Amino acid sequence: MRELAIGTACALALFLLLQGVNVLPFVVLAALVFALYRWIGIPGLSVRRFVPLAPAERNEGVTFDDIGGQGSAKQELLEALTFVTEAERVRAMGIRPLRGILLVGPPGTGKTLLAKAAATATRSVFIPASGAEFVEMYAGVGAQRVRELFRRARETARRSGRSSAVVFIDELEVLGGKRGRHESHLEYDQTLNQLLVEMDGIRGDEEVYVLVIGATNRPDLLDEALTRPGRFDRVVRVELPDREGRRQILELHTRNKRLAEDVDLDEVARETFGFSGAHLESLANEAAILALREGEEAIRQRHLLEAVEKVIMGEKLDRRPTEAERYRIAVHESGHALVGEWLDPGSVASVTIASRGEALGYVRQAPQDDPYLYTQEYLENQICRALGGSVAERLVLGSASTGAASDFDQALSLAERMIDAGMTRLGVVSRETLPPALRHRVLSELMAEMESRTRAIVEENRERLERVARELVARERLGGGELRQLLELPPPAAEAGAGDR
Repeated sequence: MRELAIGTACALALFLLLQGVNVLPFVVLAALVFALYRWIGIPGLSVRRFVPLAPAERNEGVTFDDIGGQGSAKQELLEALTFVTEAERVRAMGIRPLRGILLVGPPGTGKTLLAKAAATATRSVFIPASGAEFVEMYAGVGAQRVRELFRRARETARRSGRSSAVVFIDELEVLGGKRGRHESHLEYDQTLNQLLVEMDGIRGDEEVYVLVIGATNRPDLLDEALTRPGRFDRVVRVELPDREGRRQILELHTRNKRLAEDVDLDEVARETFGFSGAHLESLANEAAILALREGEEAIRQRHLLEAVEKVIMGEKLDRRPTEAERYRIAVHESGHALVGEWLDPGSVASVTIASRGEALGYVRQAPQDDPYLYTQEYLENQICRALGGSVAERLVLGSASTGAASDFDQALSLAERMIDAGMTRLGVVSRETLPPALRHRVLSELMAEMESRTRAIVEENRERLERVARELVARERLGGGELRQLLELPPPAAEAGAGDR
């Protein structure tokens, strides 16, 4: 068909040329139309540039065994996939097919890997896309791309001899955001409407069954029409892994690496509270790079612990503060460490005054247990810990510095959380109706109370704090065990009888 059209156009151009007609304007117009067709697509025609990569190139045979730390998410997803793996039994029971699964969780927790594993487990073709790919300034292009995505999924499954396809849409909040937010044009709304139409058209008796898996870390931005029954019927939470989950993920990412005998992955898992799967993968890779730099044949425990700090804060910087600045930084970080150990013994993993990223020093926490609920006492202790550096500077050096700015932001954020949770004298309040002046007054009272409490701790232990600061200036970094020896505080049960790591 295309060859016939080209031949007809050439013949017509030759005929007009023989008749003495200037065909140059027609040639320019044809070239412009062709360029628009190839670059942005024309409504009603196939969009050439929106071609997802072939499933074999993107899926890479990922299975659920390759994903660690997400036991609950994997179990819930496997249960939902029975609609695909046992399609005949589902139809016999008169059950409406499952059309969509929504994966919700922070970045780096493995949502894309779970979608790939779902395609592998159901022997489906895997068609990936990102929400940003569907949004253009040209009206109708996004809706056309949604139609093209589902058409391509069915065609790819037929060519591969498969009876099902998994369409994975990452960053779903971009494509499926709440309608009416964009007043300039309705392109966003048209694209979302087309997705809703395509999902409503999924039937269990089709030659190719299409399952839509969406992923987002901002479910609050999604349009309600997407999450109602019949669209994304299942919502699977993909949370940050707990300590056991982090241990499993570390085992997965170090199975192709040579580890020394002193490596303790349980200890590394405890040190990495709050890490996602992506963080842990980067940690294992950075540890291998550190070992390679030193000419080691295997990764040692110190490489893993150094990689923890590098993943959190970044690479060490060449800049070196003056001796007066180094001592001030040491006093500041010693204040954080002292208050942290006083309120929660054994919670400090290390303290350093080496510059990394935008930080001149850093105290790394490693709580004994992963907290899932935050009590009032815990939040108050965290505020005191954040204020410890500034209070120590004022008490030992007579003045504060700009280095405490981020600490104040953290403390105020925790105080705001206490107000919203009804942990202040205001009791249960509404953020929307609480007068700003009253909120500010309560925040100021709470911060003053916590600062007074922190000052009492630092004053009582000033000699210990200065001892730690002097040692930091001399050595630059102290491990948790070394810090506790200098503070002469009783060690926690987990470290009783053990040396410094």
